[in-house]
Amino acid sequence: MQQEVGLPPTLSCMIAGDVAQVQLRRAAKRNALDDAMVLGLESIFRDIARKAKVAIISAEGDHFSAGLDVTTLSETSTFEGIAHSAMWHRAFERISHGSIPVISVLKGAVIGGGLELASATHIRVAERSAFYSLPEGQRGLFVGGGGSVRISRLIGVANMTDLMLTGRVLDAEDGARLGLSQYVVEDGEGMKKAHKLAETIAKNSAASNFAVVDVLPRIAEMSPSEGYVVESLMAAITQGSPEAKDRLQSFLDGRAAKVSRA
Repeated sequence: MQQEVGLPPTLSCMIAGDVAQVQLRRAAKRNALDDAMVLGLESIFRDIARKAKVAIISAEGDHFSAGLDVTTLSETSTFEGIAHSAMWHRAFERISHGSIPVISVLKGAVIGGGLELASATHIRVAERSAFYSLPEGQRGLFVGGGGSVRISRLIGVANMTDLMLTGRVLDAEDGARLGLSQYVVEDGEGMKKAHKLAETIAKNSAASNFAVVDVLPRIAEMSPSEGYVVESLMAAITQGSPEAKDRLQSFLDGRAAKVSRA
């Protein structure tokens, strides 16, 4: 297992085989995100595709992340606030539109900027302790880490409006029903589930995984006519690779497993 260097002590990244294990390590502050952690995430996901096929983001302690460390905003001017938000956008874009799938393991507080980070990942596994909130409205703030785009697409504008105006807190089951996670597991089982998913995903072709995590979301933002063209291009690119041809031949020869109910 290889430890990545040059990161703040509040963040770690270990490479084990095909899987990068990224951990938020600021449990005493409920893993509130400061600038060093956000910049560290940007650094990790800028280079991680050369070292791993899948990444898992988790957190030490009882909480995934209680959001932005608001002490970083106390002396911020309007112009500095714009630049600060743009820095979060840039860092989380590395996660959401990188070339490898990213799984997050959610537990305890998944609040504000923590929910924005989670929404940048592709698969979210929530333990039953997870709870979600967007308290910015009660603090005179507005989301600044991409949440108005990503979270509203996951749960719909009306539901996000409710969360921000009322301070409503969702539990793990309610969050899953709205789309904040794809899986809900018992407390303490999140990493086991994430690793099982990562093992499955790592077996896919790199081209297919890239198409799913980077191109598919862009197609969803296009008009149907534009989306069909890009879909055709990606289908041709992926099926034209030597790996795809080998996998297809294995299926035709009866050497590949067929889809069946678990």
